[in-house]
Amino acid sequence: MIVNTVKKTYPTWFSELSRFTRSHTGKALWQLVNTIIPFMVLWVVMVYLIMQDYSYWFVLGIALLTGGLQVRIFIFFHDSCHGSFFSTRKANRVVGYITGILTFTPFEEWRRLHNLHHATSGDLDRRGIGDIWTMTVVEYKAASRGRRIIYRIFRNPLVLFGLGPIFLFLFSMRIAHKESKTEERRSVVLTNTILLFVVAILSWLMGFTTYLMIQIPVLVFAGMIGIWLFYIQHQFEDAYWTRSLEWDFLDSALSGSSYYKLPGILQWLTGNIGFHHIHHLRPRIPNYNLQKCHDSIQVLREVQPLTIGKSIRSIRLNLWDEEVGKMVSFAAVK
Repeated sequence: MIVNTVKKTYPTWFSELSRFTRSHTGKALWQLVNTIIPFMVLWVVMVYLIMQDYSYWFVLGIALLTGGLQVRIFIFFHDSCHGSFFSTRKANRVVGYITGILTFTPFEEWRRLHNLHHATSGDLDRRGIGDIWTMTVVEYKAASRGRRIIYRIFRNPLVLFGLGPIFLFLFSMRIAHKESKTEERRSVVLTNTILLFVVAILSWLMGFTTYLMIQIPVLVFAGMIGIWLFYIQHQFEDAYWTRSLEWDFLDSALSGSSYYKLPGILQWLTGNIGFHHIHHLRPRIPNYNLQKCHDSIQVLREVQPLTIGKSIRSIRLNLWDEEVGKMVSFAAVK
């Protein structure tokens, strides 16, 4: 594989990003408190509602909010994987394992895959690790009928945002990849073991059926939101995809990672991950510094935001057209 190795000269504003990479113990601890405690309280409320035979629709409504908090917890896990949530490696590792248990995700294994995603995002020659399956128009036309059908099924919203999260967090995350090293495999085994213990204890306390009635919808709601965020961060009309020889780190971050502008409450629940272009520029910036970084650097403020309306229209875009440099729909190929 040939990769562009030309030394990059960064613009002057790029060095300013370093000011925002400093972790803040107080902010990190407060985020853990204002998220995990409400998360646990909502779990207790749902158990109470089920035990008192309230309508299950009330439980599902609370499960949706709990799933939103689980997404926020995943952002803390995500920051810990980048070593940015706290200032020390040990603190990030401890929080990473704890929040990984709460989100059904092995710390070391996911960290490796996510770092590969950062190193290859937008590179057409290095697709397939830590990203969403994306074919070019040429590849799709040249593919067999069976492969095209599989790709269409995969890109169907019901599969991608419905069955996909269930498969990912309940099954895929339980198995280490063949490229994983010993430490990463150990993290998968440890996470699975602790999860099994937690499920056993909670099932003993509240009953296995009650546990499933709460855990499944919470995990599904959180997974749907999480997969949607990851999808829209790199799958929009004017995204960035190019071959390795032309691949550029700055272009990949600023053009290939969206600035997803969300209402205040949704921005809070998603841990500022909408500033994804900044995150790809400097992954060591913790989530609680992203807003300030965006407001302080003019170049970042000039990036056109992706609104909720535009993001929903991106669902129909399934293929990358190398000729026009845009994501296009299956209908456009016809």
